[in-house]
Amino acid sequence: MLPFVALAVVIVGLAIALEVVSYKSLERIPAVATEEFPEIDRELLGKFSSFDPELGWVPQPNQEKQKDTGDHLPGEEVRTTVTYSTDEYGSRVCPAKSRDETGADDVTVSTYGDSYCFCREVDDDGTFQHYMAEELDTHVANYGGGNYGLDQALLRMKRQYPEEPTDYVFVVVTASSIARILSVWKHYQEFGNILAVKPRYTLEDGDLKLIDSPVDEKEELLDLESKADFLRTNDFHYDHWFKPHYASVPYTADFLDSSEYLRYAAITGCKELERRTGRSIPGVDFDAAQTESALRMEQPRVRYHERLFETHEPLFDALIGEFVDYADEQDFKPVFVMVQQLRYAKYESEHGPIYGDLVDRLGEKYDALETVDMARHLDPDDDIESLYVERGEGGHYSPETNREIAEVLAEIVEEDQ
Repeated sequence: MLPFVALAVVIVGLAIALEVVSYKSLERIPAVATEEFPEIDRELLGKFSSFDPELGWVPQPNQEKQKDTGDHLPGEEVRTTVTYSTDEYGSRVCPAKSRDETGADDVTVSTYGDSYCFCREVDDDGTFQHYMAEELDTHVANYGGGNYGLDQALLRMKRQYPEEPTDYVFVVVTASSIARILSVWKHYQEFGNILAVKPRYTLEDGDLKLIDSPVDEKEELLDLESKADFLRTNDFHYDHWFKPHYASVPYTADFLDSSEYLRYAAITGCKELERRTGRSIPGVDFDAAQTESALRMEQPRVRYHERLFETHEPLFDALIGEFVDYADEQDFKPVFVMVQQLRYAKYESEHGPIYGDLVDRLGEKYDALETVDMARHLDPDDDIESLYVERGEGGHYSPETNREIAEVLAEIVEEDQ
């Protein structure tokens, strides 16, 4: 009898150990949610300097930050950083030409959008706004915001434009905006993005209705669970993405469900080993391997976003209509630009744009609107990844690509002069 009891204890112990290992591994996998309300401590909250009660978050004025590009091996000294600088308006600095250098008769240009508009992962003089300013010999304002949706871009434009009216306004976003405009709390669709609570619009009887952010003070982020009913009700992704990807007991079953989870966990473990020992494992680039694994796990999200364009395109269309109406009211030329994240570019190279012919249809529907599908203007030479930075946070355009984008956008302005 005792041997059977001992065997049972061993089996139970192994099962518990495997559950713990599985849970810890799932915590690191970006495609899996392990908590609905992860703890937000005051230290993390203190680092959230961009909080904004109206927009959720916004780049702050007169800031200079340096970010490690990740272009080094574990244990090596940081070799490369990028610098993000903002001016007194909260616009990213445009080294080619400042506002003070722009004459009264010069054409004026401003840009709004997400991190591809802000041009993350490149220096201030590597943004497409910098290259546009060189081409047009005028200041080009950059009001891009990391992780912004089309909704936040428009709200920021309406707040900022009266202080800085321009002849042209470019709204530059990626296809992920279709998901972002349905979001109230980013964690429900981008697991771990727990500080990002935002407003959103809904479409009721053909009219846009703004749902304000439920967080008026930054301190309220410490107790988001008290707002659970609001977040679950108003965030489309809670039912359609978060719950299907929420890991639960037994965690071992969820962990072993995907070979990609196992591969990602192994790669992450090797990176941790390199970090602790201060030595790289020869013959393997684990940063690149981890990026490739993460991109493979992103494909279901891309397909999910593709379905969102089929079901929620009217909301996207209505937001563009709001942009056009505001342009008519304020008398500027509106330009809408769709750019590609790396995860979409790889998928779309085989399946076509996840937004279909949306950009063309918007251009046909709104006579005053100029539209640009940037994927049609960039030549990757059969290597999509060549358009993007090689290392770092991943997936943003390189300075060379930003220069190409600037040429396309500057031509729109030059043709009208």
